[in-house]
Amino acid sequence: MNKYSFFKSIRNGILAIVLVGMSLTSCVKDLDTAPIDPNLTATSDVFNSPDSYIQALAKLYSGLAVTGQKGPDGAADITGVDEGFASYLRQLWCANELTTDEAVLGWGDAGLQDYHNQNWSSSNPFITTLYNRIYFQISQCNSYLRDTKAMLPSLTGDLLSKVKVYRAEARFLRALSYYHAIDMFGNVPFVDENSTISIDQPSQIKRAALFTYIETELKSIVGDVTSDEILIDATKNDYGRADKGAAWALLAKLYLNAEVYAGTPKYTECITYGKKVASTSGYSLASSFPSLFMADNEKQKSEIIFPIRFDGLHTQTWGGMTFLIHSAIGGKMNIANFGLSTPWSGMRVTKTAPGLFATQGNDARNMFFSEGQSLEIKDITTFAEGYAVTKFTNKKSDGTDGSDKTFVDTDFPLLRLADVYLMIAEAQLRGGAGVTSAEALDFAKRARIRAGVTSSFSFDLNFIIDERGRELLWECSRRSDLIRFGRFSESTYVWPWKGGVSDGASTPKYLNLFPIPSTDISANPKLTQNTGY
Repeated sequence: MNKYSFFKSIRNGILAIVLVGMSLTSCVKDLDTAPIDPNLTATSDVFNSPDSYIQALAKLYSGLAVTGQKGPDGAADITGVDEGFASYLRQLWCANELTTDEAVLGWGDAGLQDYHNQNWSSSNPFITTLYNRIYFQISQCNSYLRDTKAMLPSLTGDLLSKVKVYRAEARFLRALSYYHAIDMFGNVPFVDENSTISIDQPSQIKRAALFTYIETELKSIVGDVTSDEILIDATKNDYGRADKGAAWALLAKLYLNAEVYAGTPKYTECITYGKKVASTSGYSLASSFPSLFMADNEKQKSEIIFPIRFDGLHTQTWGGMTFLIHSAIGGKMNIANFGLSTPWSGMRVTKTAPGLFATQGNDARNMFFSEGQSLEIKDITTFAEGYAVTKFTNKKSDGTDGSDKTFVDTDFPLLRLADVYLMIAEAQLRGGAGVTSAEALDFAKRARIRAGVTSSFSFDLNFIIDERGRELLWECSRRSDLIRFGRFSESTYVWPWKGGVSDGASTPKYLNLFPIPSTDISANPKLTQNTGY
């Protein structure tokens, strides 16, 4: 399926399966959905043709990118908040980058600066929107799985086989959202396609139990647990759709953080599933690091294992990559060099990020703009304070612009091979079996070699956390990385404006988890708030 066909399916899926959006005030009152169109009263009305199954599946994928039934705005999935802010990727990025040493955003929206200052509360509107977006996505996946299950007895032959694969993809997408829930919120409400549709509130699942659920789901859809709903082999599905490689990579990430999530280290398991990715012949590092973040980065599918896809004509949104690229441009930067027409003058980095490159020599990942920008940040709201980042662009690798100068074509690489290599190396250093020290070192060096770095280094965990900062800057990894390394909170490791202090200050450990939004705590007596809030 080519890029246009993929987004045509998304557009058709949105039109065919328009599902009700949840209010921002409470997302767990009912985690199930129903058609907006009163004429679509039965599952058979929705799945009335073979194409409708893939169109509805495309809607699930689009939930990671767009914000409603009409682009760039209108008919929002989630009400009560500016639609552009309600983007899954936008909120995921803000929560995982603005809370760390990797990014600041100078805008004055209510609650936004709480991320930099690490002084958020359960009423923070950004955290609430993030939580609601995750659960909206889970509810869509549950609805798809419930409705397609009802249709399975009527399906035969090739269509039945295809729908079983589609269901495996929906299960992957649900596991991905539950992964984000376990990572950021810990003990959360739980519901799946087998939950009774009623007015009852969902019960809260313990973090360790949710870990087991995600693990089992992912192992099931790759065939390691008995199932007839199995993903297509790694590298064999359409670019942008989940296959076994995506599930293996997510399992490796889950196992890398197992000690945080479930209290038990699983570094050997991380290596096991990371090696499945690394040994698949269809995967290889892109020859050029910058090409991974350009408007035609779908050409780099050998490295990008699972992207969130964008298209300037067919998935228009004020969130997602439109937000990420526009917001990083301002000051003396030439907007035309990024394939855009308007800068938003928002995001920069703290001095920590450029500092990681101080001893690296020539490094293709050193993608900062310093002209007219100070390294130090005394006022977060001033764009000229803090270096800008040139990593993401709406320019293609041949130098031409993307299809639209407002809404970008650039895909977001949510899972990619270089990350897997670094996960394997870290897991070995932490005691995992399955690779030798020499093999782990080789995995750790591969991205550096691609970036043109020849400087020597000590192969230890300090190198790993710094190398992840260099390789994965602004790719939604930093928060969980700092937590795993004991550097996010309750630590002498600080950065500008951590704790609301210009030079940085240690913060309480309970901030390793975000609070369950106060709206849901009030609405659901079965929920217990995370410690400290």
